[in-house]
Amino acid sequence: MLNGIHGHQDIERVVYGRPAGAELRAEAERLGAKRVFITTSKSVAQSALLASVVDGLGELHAGTYAGITAHSPRPCVVEGAAMARAAGADLIVAVGGGSVIDATKTILIALWQNVQAVDDLDAYRAGKPREGAAPPSEAIRPPVDAIRMIAVPTTLSAAEFNAFAGISDPRKGIKESFGHRLIVPRVIVLDPAATLATPMDLMLSTGLKAVDHAVERLCSQQAHPFVLGTATEALKLLARALPAHKANPDDMATRLDLQFGMWLSIGAGTSGVGVGASHGIGHVLGAACHVPHGHTSCVMLPSVLRWNLPANAERQKRVGEAFGQPGAAAGDLVEGLVKSLGLPGRLSEVGVGRDRFREIAEKSMHDRAVLNNPRPIKGPEQVMEILELAA
Repeated sequence: MLNGIHGHQDIERVVYGRPAGAELRAEAERLGAKRVFITTSKSVAQSALLASVVDGLGELHAGTYAGITAHSPRPCVVEGAAMARAAGADLIVAVGGGSVIDATKTILIALWQNVQAVDDLDAYRAGKPREGAAPPSEAIRPPVDAIRMIAVPTTLSAAEFNAFAGISDPRKGIKESFGHRLIVPRVIVLDPAATLATPMDLMLSTGLKAVDHAVERLCSQQAHPFVLGTATEALKLLARALPAHKANPDDMATRLDLQFGMWLSIGAGTSGVGVGASHGIGHVLGAACHVPHGHTSCVMLPSVLRWNLPANAERQKRVGEAFGQPGAAAGDLVEGLVKSLGLPGRLSEVGVGRDRFREIAEKSMHDRAVLNNPRPIKGPEQVMEILELAA
């Protein structure tokens, strides 16, 4: 019999289909914020979107940190926290994609715990604590009036909908997880117009990341009715809306459908049903090989599905049903979608050769998503098999 625990995020509300600038002002006032600090990336900082956000906040705007880069490096977390601290921020607004939002979630931890240096984050990362240190879940102690965040996503990574953040450590070429129930945004603003300046490749590839969220949970051995409902509807929306967006990027209704698909794709993230090797290997590809977050799903998901087939063939049939092509192989359907969108589908296309496979395989064994794969992965050699399929 299936058993487990389904949790609920500490997200108060999701505002959708409304302009971000005006909504942020209204939400900041509702929350009683007086000094709102913005975190973003260099590219978003130069956009009309950020200008509208700053204008909307008016005198509540206390400053902006625009230094967050791809894969949310630790130095960005520490630098952003220092600037927010100096600004006397009482609310943070993250405007950007997954890297910006993950970094901001960890900036909250850094503010709560008065983190001043990169090494100080060690005490709060998920996993085995340092000798003599408290487990991360006990070490993170937010104050009663803990500063929280609002998120305005500009991509389809869905980082804003979960209580974990992937933070890269450039010194080691790895990505580590940080988490606490209060790092999720209090409010998420899904404004289709917020994605207008997002490059087509980034929009489509993060859409494939959303497909990955849905597919890996749909094919999980632990999938239950809540997962089946959210993940299936997510795939239905994404499989239709991604090609439609590429064909007609001016259609705002399609952009909103993509945001709904992304939201549903991550909906099962609180259900105790985890993702698998596509995500886990992808984390290493990003941290060690600098492959963009969405591209990791493009190149890994079809091969992971094929490698997993002996263990979950019946469950993979759900993917075909969601795509409206019952009987079609899940790996072929995802690969076909990737090709139709003009995205890279092989490791060689993202600059990763066989000379990196051993390193990737060994580092992947430290990722809990790899250890959660439906077909058990017991060592680096099995990861090498998947990498060869994706070569």
